[in-house]
This record gives sequence, structure tokens and C-alpha cells, in this order.
Amino acid sequence: MTSHQGATRKCAKLKNFAKPVIYQMLPRLFANMNSQCIPDGDITQNGCGKLNDITDKVLAGIRELGATHVWYTGVIEHAHATDYSDFGITPDDPVVVKGKAGSPYAIKDYYDIDPDVAVSVPDRMKEFEALVERTHCAGMKVVMDFVPNHVARRYHSDAAPAGIEDFGKNDDVTKFFSSANSFYYIPRQQFQPQFPIGDYTEFPAKASGNDCFTAFPSRNDWYETVKINYGVDYGDGSCHFSPVPPTWFKMLHILRYWAAKGIDAFRCDMVFMVPLDFWEWAIPQVKVTYPNVQFIAEIYDVNLYRDFLFRGGFDYLYDKVNLYDTLRDVQCHNHSAARITDCWQRIDGIGGRMLNFLENHDEQRFASLQYAGDASKFLPSLVVSSMISTAPFMIYFGQELGEKAGDAEGFSGNDGRTTIFDYWSVPTVRRWLNGGNADGGQLSPVEKDLRAVYARVLNLLNSEKAISGGEFFDVMYVNFDNPHFSPHRNYAFIRHHGDTTLLIAVNFSDKASELKINVPQLAFDMYGIKEGKRMATELISGRRHSKNLSPDMPFHTEIGPWGAVVWKMK
Repeated sequence: MTSHQGATRKCAKLKNFAKPVIYQMLPRLFANMNSQCIPDGDITQNGCGKLNDITDKVLAGIRELGATHVWYTGVIEHAHATDYSDFGITPDDPVVVKGKAGSPYAIKDYYDIDPDVAVSVPDRMKEFEALVERTHCAGMKVVMDFVPNHVARRYHSDAAPAGIEDFGKNDDVTKFFSSANSFYYIPRQQFQPQFPIGDYTEFPAKASGNDCFTAFPSRNDWYETVKINYGVDYGDGSCHFSPVPPTWFKMLHILRYWAAKGIDAFRCDMVFMVPLDFWEWAIPQVKVTYPNVQFIAEIYDVNLYRDFLFRGGFDYLYDKVNLYDTLRDVQCHNHSAARITDCWQRIDGIGGRMLNFLENHDEQRFASLQYAGDASKFLPSLVVSSMISTAPFMIYFGQELGEKAGDAEGFSGNDGRTTIFDYWSVPTVRRWLNGGNADGGQLSPVEKDLRAVYARVLNLLNSEKAISGGEFFDVMYVNFDNPHFSPHRNYAFIRHHGDTTLLIAVNFSDKASELKINVPQLAFDMYGIKEGKRMATELISGRRHSKNLSPDMPFHTEIGPWGAVVWKMK
């Protein structure tokens, strides 16, 4: 137990929640209290959040929000411009690092914690292990990145267990491909990106992480990374998986190493850039020893979803190109809300194994000028994304406060995203942390109200069994010709469990809606719903009204601009 935590700690019971609610944060940014950051500033100018700053108070606040898991992004050692050679860490050449802080996905040592986020660099692993313990003690599980497709251009592990060989150590660099190699090489060519790189030398050049098999990557390529070889010869498309390539064994060891430290789930980066055969081989082996460890896949092709679930062995998949993109189109591009029906139909049977979200480190902030431009418009997207199925839901730190990401931080520029490449702090999160008190003491009234609504919605996801484990029924098909319902701007559905029915409706419009929603006889027959008047509670606002639920009479409700209702009836 670290000294700043005090002498005693009351631990919450670590439960298996039916519906995971993941709170993603970059500790480097989350805990940075510097309000005077300068664009492209280094760590001495802009500061850096530390793992130790994520205290019991902070974690209690995240848990109160409704989170069941915390995804600590960017904690594995990656390339950055800060020099830690005094601690025996090989320095990186800044010309092949994106930003001063570097990409969290340019992994430099799979077995180590990034020194940036440690108060005491020599004790960085102990500080991380203490954070895992604190998170578990707060009643939440820990999610960690597994980045299998690429590493930093200069990979070297100074923390690997004895007998573990570095990636690339004994590669035959005269060959573009060998199943025994860790990397792909461009023989007889020097690495020379399409921009100046000073004295940095790499000969022969290695292929870059985004399948850029040339010595001349552009700034838009992942030039700061090197593609890892899993036995696929991209020259002729052939696969060499027997005997099992050395890379597979190395990656399996890395997964087991972190699972042994109490990691509850791995968010696996760009899984489709790694052969499906590897996942089919590795995940079951991890689960033999660590059966409760879960695997979450970042994936962007709906046509591959079922292969990665049923053959690859993943527990959950990103549903970015399906539900996220559709909700964004409804929000920003005047697409019809009726298209949401297509989303669940496209993944029917596997909807509960998606990971839904409105924000993450790759996407633009909801409140940014590049997206909705106004945090107050969040509710219909939040309710649909989080309540349409039993699937896990994820929020990105500061989302619950309406973070706009309006700064031009440095490498990332003013792009509507919170930078992952620069040393920076997040204004809304800084105000919520309030000097470490984690009480929201510096938030504006609007920010406090926003967080309160997020907390109400997110806590419903596990307190209401109709949401966490109930049935789903889309009522759109009986409302397309309803003059008191706009399928273009409204979406409505039912969640049902036991004797409880939730009627959920949203309004993607800046005008209030007075809706009369048809509920078909089929829904009553399928779930044994009893018709008639009863007292109902609207779970977001808490208001109560007598409501009539009948196939012969529309369900009446009012919804404010950019609003949502969740009517509970027993």
C-alpha cells in the first residue's frame, strides 16, 4: 500500500457485473494538473499525470459514475522524446516519435510500465501493481492494452524475464520474409521517410506498422512503428504457421505475464491485422490458466465479426463501423433514426458481444466542433448506444463532463480529439479532480449536471435487469406511418425482463416531441406483458405518471429537445 493512500482501506467486493461499463483513461493526461500547458511542450514544461495520482478517492468517483472496469491506456512502455537513459532505458530518437510524449501504441518494451507515469521510475512496476490493487479494491476490474501488430522502431526490453529474447534479435535481415523473423525487411534499402529524419539510421529498413512495405513511408503512415511478422508472407500472400512461428510464442508469454499481474481484460489493438489463426491458438491457451480473463477486439469490418468471436475466441468486439457510425450520421448528417434498426439486424444474435461507445482515444469528442458541437445533445445517442442491447458500454474520460478537445496540443493539432501524442492536461477532468479531491469542486453547474445525468444512465445499465440481461424489441416497424411519431428523428424500443417492461424512446431533434408510440400485440404475446394502466417511472428524470400500455392504444410520452425517456412499468 502506498503511503499517500493512508493506513486503512475498505475494499469493495469485486463482482462480475452482467453488463461491463468501461471507463477509458490515459493516466498521463487524466492526472495532469498543469493548467498552463504549451503546444508541443516537453514533460518538464507541461507535466505528466502519474499512476499514484489515481487514488482511492478518484477511483471511488469513477465507480460512482457507474463504471465496472477501468481501461488504463498507454501504461506499457512506449517510445517518447523524454530521455530516461539515467535509469537504464534506451532513449528513442525524437525524429521517429510522434509528438513529445509519443504514441501509446509504439510499444518499446512489452514487459515494462512507461516511466512517464511513475513517480519513482525504478519502482514503476510496483506503482502499477498498486494501482491494479486499488482498482480492484474500488470494486472495478482492470483493462489493459495488448498491441500485437507493431512495436516502436527501436524495440528493446530491459524488463523481460530471463530467457526471453527481444523481437528482431536474431532476424535474417537479408530477407523480406522469413517465418523465423520478428519483422519484415526492405533488403538493401535504408529507411528514408518522405520527410527529414536527421541522423537517424535504419538499414535495412523495416516495414511500418500499417502494412507499409516500403522504405519510404509518409507522415500519414505509422512510420514510428514496425510491423510484426506472424508468419504471413505479404510478398505472395502465403501463410507459414507450421511449425508455429516464434512470434506466436513470444506474444503468448506476454499475455500470460500481464494476466498473472491481475489484469482482468485485454483490449487488443487492430486484431484484423494479425492472423486469425494466432488468436484461435493463443486465447484458449491464456484461458486455460486464467479462465476469467476477457479479450476485447478493436475491429472495423462487420463481415469479420463472427469469425473473430466464434473462431478467434474474443469475448467482445468494437462496433464502431456499425452502431457508432450510424449514430454519428444521425446526429451530424441528418440521416434517419430508422437506420438504427439496420444496426441490430446486421449483428442479430451477437449484439450482446459488441462493445458500444460514443468516444474513445481514436474518435473525435462528442462535444467537439467536429462532431455534435454541443455536449447537451448527448442523451439520445447515449441511451441508444448503452441500452439497445446487453453489450458492454464504454466512455472516455472527460466525456461525462462535456470535454470539447478544443486545444491544438502539438503533434495532434486541433482535430476534435484529445491528443495521445503530447504532454497535456484535460480541462474538464482537471476541474473534476479539483487538486486531487475528486469532488468536482471546480466544475461549472452545466458540467455537474451533465455528469449527474451520465451517472444516472450508466448506473441503470446494471441496476435494471431489463437492460443488463433482458429481451429487446424494436417497435419502429409499427410506427413508420404514425403521424405522432417521426421515424426520421425518433427511435423507440422495448427492453423486458421478468415482470418489468422498459419503453425507451429518444429524440434526435432540437424541437420537443410529443409522441404516441404504437406497441404491437406481438410484443405483449412474446413477453407475457399485461395490458392496462399502471404507475410508471421515468428512470432518467425520476418523474412518475400513470401510463397505459396496450396494443390498442398508443403509449403517450413527451421528450425534450435532444432528449430521451426510459419508462419503467411492472
